[in-house]
Amino acid sequence: MVSTLTTSCPAVFISAPASGQGKTTLSAGLARYHHRQGRDVRVFKTGPDYLDPLILQRASGHAVEQVDLWMMGDDYCRQVLYQAALVADLIIIEGAMGLFDGDPSSADLAAFFGLPIMLVINAKAMAQTFGAIAYGLTHYRNNLTVVGVIANAVGSDRHQTLIEDSIPEGIHLLACFPRKAAMELPHRHLGLVDPTEVHDFEQRLDLIADEVATKKISKLPATIKFSATKPPKHLLLLATCRIAIAKDEAFSFIYAENIRLLETLGATLLYFSPLHDQHLPSAEVIWLPGGYPELHAKALQNNTSMHHDLKRHYQQDKKILAECGGMLYIQQTLTNLEGEQSRMVGLIAGDGHMRTRSGCQGMQSAVLPEGEIRAHAHHHSRSENTLTPITYGKRATHPAPGEAIYRSKGLTASYLHLFFPSNINAIVQLFSP
Repeated sequence: MVSTLTTSCPAVFISAPASGQGKTTLSAGLARYHHRQGRDVRVFKTGPDYLDPLILQRASGHAVEQVDLWMMGDDYCRQVLYQAALVADLIIIEGAMGLFDGDPSSADLAAFFGLPIMLVINAKAMAQTFGAIAYGLTHYRNNLTVVGVIANAVGSDRHQTLIEDSIPEGIHLLACFPRKAAMELPHRHLGLVDPTEVHDFEQRLDLIADEVATKKISKLPATIKFSATKPPKHLLLLATCRIAIAKDEAFSFIYAENIRLLETLGATLLYFSPLHDQHLPSAEVIWLPGGYPELHAKALQNNTSMHHDLKRHYQQDKKILAECGGMLYIQQTLTNLEGEQSRMVGLIAGDGHMRTRSGCQGMQSAVLPEGEIRAHAHHHSRSENTLTPITYGKRATHPAPGEAIYRSKGLTASYLHLFFPSNINAIVQLFSP
C-alpha cells in the first residue's frame, strides 16, 4: 500500500521507436553533462539489462538499477525511485526496445509514474518520414506526456533541414545530433560492449556530453512527485552463508539489486575470477552469473585448478547457481562460432554452441521447488546433450515452455537470469547451505 510520504525531483524518460536508435548514447550524454555540472544524477534502465547500466554508471558516477513493472512489481519500482529522488538532482530512466514494445512496455512505466518522455529517433536513411514517425509515436496513446523528439545520426545541414521541415505542428524537435563515429558506443552480439574494453570510452562520453551542452535538452526537465511504499523488513536469514560470486571479464551480468539483497540478508559476499584466480575462496555457495565465457573459452579451459575446486564443491553437495554463461561454463564443452571447441568444467552433461541468432528470449519465471522467481533470458547459444530438465521457465506472455532448468546435487543451472528480490523466501532457500 502506498504511504503518504512523497518527494520531488526533475525526471525524464528516454525512449525510441526501436532498439539501436541511440537511447543509451543520449542517456549517457545527459547523465555525463549534468554530472559535470556537479549534480547528483541517478539513472535507471527499464527491463533486464546488464551492459547499458555499466555505461550509464560510468556516465553518472552512481550504480544503475532496473525498473520493470513485471519483473519487480509496482511497489518495488515506487520505492527505488522514491529513494533516488530523496538524494538526486536529476533522475533519468532509459527505456527498453521501442516505446510500446512489451507487456508491460516502456510506455506503461512512463504513464504509471507520469514521467515526461523524450523520444530518440535514428534519422539515418530517412528524411521527411522522420516527422511521420514522430507524429505516430506521440499520438499513439493519449495518456503519455511526450515533451519532444531528438533526431540522432543526422548526416548534414541539408539532412537536418529536411527533418526540421517534416515536423508536424505541436511536436517539438528538441535537438539534432550529428553522425560522428567518435561518439558511437561499440556493439557486439548481446548489446553494447563493456566500457572497460573501450580504451577511449571516457573521451566518447565527454564528446556526447559536449554535444548535449549545445542543445536545449541540457536544461533540467520537469519536476515529478515520487511516493514511497513501505519497504519490506528483512531478517538476517543468510547471516551464516558465505557466497562466492564469479566476477571478471567472462562473468559480469549481475544485478546491483541482487547484490544488495544478499547483503541485506546478512550474507558474506566473496568475489573470485574463474579466469585469473587459481582457487575458489572458502564458501558454502557459489554463484556463476552470465557474461561472455565464449570470448575467454581457452583461458577458462586452461585454468584446471579452478575446475578442480569447483568439482570438489559440487561433489560435496554444496549449493551452486549457474546462470546462462555460468551454465555454459559448468557443462562439458563450449564451441565458438568458428567451430573451436574448449573443455569446460564438466560438472554436468551439456555441450554449448554459440550461434549467430538469438535463443529463447524475454521475460520468464523460474518455477523452482523453492518458489517462483521472476527472471529473463537473452543469449546467442544453445546447449545440447544436457541433463533432463526438472522444469521449464514460464513465459510472461506466451504459453510455450521457456528455458530448461536443470538440477543436480546442490547445483541449479539454466539460461535464466534471476531477479532475486522478486521472491526473497525462495532466494533464501536457494542459497541456504
